Amino acid sequence: MSKKFDYAFRRTIGYEGGYSDEPSDRGGRTRYGITEEVFKDAVRRGLIKPLNPDIRELTVGQAKTIYKVDYWDRLSLDDVLNIDIAAEIFDTAVNMGTSPATKICQRALNYLGETLKDDGIMGPKTLGKINDWCNKDSRALFVCLNGFQFMRYVAIVNRDDSQ
Repeated sequence: MSKKFDYAFRRTIGYEGGYSDEPSDRGGRTRYGITEEVFKDAVRRGLIKPLNPDIRELTVGQAKTIYKVDYWDRLSLDDVLNIDIAAEIFDTAVNMGTSPATKICQRALNYLGETLKDDGIMGPKTLGKINDWCNKDSRALFVCLNGFQFMRYVAIVNRDDSQ
């Protein structure tokens, strides 16, 4: 595993904690930020092989495997030049999903003056513009990523204040 991924994983797992079964949380039962749905899908695909197919038994190592394959690799985050930008995109993907995280990147970049299609696909154009901003002004990109993530959370709460 890459140093960038290890850094992002340590940062995110520190926020995600252990097991949660909060009735009002739309994500349902989770462990280490992995929803039961994502866990079952990883088991079904053979990505992980738990001794007990219950989300409560998910290990940190298994969570790391899911995070690496289904979030980090899916978004090609090893290709992002700035470790903090890669970690921020990863954390957003863990919280919201890979497509919403990519849309947040595209919206942030468009806010900064780029003209990307807001399609939720982390393709070469989006990655290229992320890296352009990593070189040009990574702090501005980081702040915009956080701002658009915040706006998405506000929209979720405005639709359903139990969230």
